[in-house]
Amino acid sequence: MKVYKDKSDEQLISLYVDGKNEAFDALLERHKDRLYMYIYHAVKNEDAADDIFQDTFVKAIMTIKQGKYVENGHFPAWITRIAHNQIIDYFRQTKAENSQSTDDDDVNILNRKELCGGTVEDDIVLTQIHDDVRRLVKVLPDNQREVLIMRYYKNMSFKEIADATGVSINTALGRMRYAILNMRRIAEERNIILTM
Repeated sequence: MKVYKDKSDEQLISLYVDGKNEAFDALLERHKDRLYMYIYHAVKNEDAADDIFQDTFVKAIMTIKQGKYVENGHFPAWITRIAHNQIIDYFRQTKAENSQSTDDDDVNILNRKELCGGTVEDDIVLTQIHDDVRRLVKVLPDNQREVLIMRYYKNMSFKEIADATGVSINTALGRMRYAILNMRRIAEERNIILTM
């Protein structure tokens, strides 16, 4: 093993291709700690990290043995990219395993609030929020109210607002910013909640 310690990664790979299995052992020893920590920090699970680490080096061995590894002096980046792809596969597989089937009689995955059309209470709260927003807009200074209405109700760009009001784009942006800040301040002072 000491014979291989001074060899570069590329030299170790060449020796491994030539049948010197100890060369790959030296390569593994050189990069295992950094690569394992990279994997572990991504998956936060020791067993999964061990499996991904092993799969990464198996894939690397197969690629090298098939003559598909291109020597470019970046073995650490190459092996990390393989590990990264294995991590992505792990998360995809975990997600697929955690999804529920609609065939299961015990679980109704469609019985969730976010999939419902909304309740009467939700409609009432939303109507109240819209009314509160309209009242807040009415108390804004004229120039701020004008920009806010053009932007949110008329869907105009800041360039169009600047042209329509005869001010610079920066001035239009500033008025919009102050309009939003003022609305937040007034809502807070009056204990108006603008979220559902």
